[in-house]
Amino acid sequence: MDIRVLKYFLEVVEKGSLAKAADSLLTTAPNISRQISDMEAQLGTKLFRKEGRRLELTEDGLFLKERAKEIVSLAERTENDIKTRSQEISGNIFIGAAETPAMRKISSVVAEITREYPAVSFRFRSGDAELVCDGLDSGILDFGILAEPVDIRKYGHIKLPVSDQWGLLMSKDSPLAKLPSVRPEDLIGVPLMCSEQMLAGNGLAGWMGKDADRLRYVFTFNLITTAAMMAESNIGCVLTFKDLVSTEGKNLCFRRLNPKLETGLYLVWREDKRFSKAAQLFLDEFQTFFQGT
Repeated sequence: MDIRVLKYFLEVVEKGSLAKAADSLLTTAPNISRQISDMEAQLGTKLFRKEGRRLELTEDGLFLKERAKEIVSLAERTENDIKTRSQEISGNIFIGAAETPAMRKISSVVAEITREYPAVSFRFRSGDAELVCDGLDSGILDFGILAEPVDIRKYGHIKLPVSDQWGLLMSKDSPLAKLPSVRPEDLIGVPLMCSEQMLAGNGLAGWMGKDADRLRYVFTFNLITTAAMMAESNIGCVLTFKDLVSTEGKNLCFRRLNPKLETGLYLVWREDKRFSKAAQLFLDEFQTFFQGT
């Protein structure tokens, strides 16, 4: 597929009409229509259907939309990387990251690089392990920062010399807020909120032991912000990492799990990926920084 035609396709998706897309791309509506018709013939499917004056995507069109974004992004990055290989170290470093307090340490590496190499910039995408691994596998991301449990066998990786401690984020009005720490028996029947990754990996089962099937999950999330708001309203208690959410000035408090439950962290990357100079610089600086901690 032609990258230029994929760009036409994405512009039509965004604008909702051939005419508006043509104005934006400084071409004509018949030209765009012809290019997309040729692509539909090549793919053997219809990508758009008419809904009044607006073009709407078919199921195949929705599928192509997501793939086209990845293909165009990767093509643009590849072109940029090639152009800058012979120049000073510059360009973007793309990192997908789980929500973790360890980002405070990783930010030291980012700060050092941006200070020494002003032509380098970072593009972070927050998300769970599935989102990060999809980005790595498709080539959209250079690196991922993942929390256990995660399968790292197909990636190059560095285990960080830090770990995240689990606990319960809750309203100060919660009965559990009166406890110094939370034991397994304290969670039985309590409405709980946890990340989709933790629920899928059954990350609390070993810690709970025989009572694991008595846990009551009422809310799952990918990012912590909404869950913290729910907790502040006393809808439930959030299983999350210590120091991930500030409780200062809020109707929130944090209690650690007892016995202690910790999660390891990894920096991962595709071993067959050929890094840009900027990405290789980040990996080198990351290794140097964490070897000294």
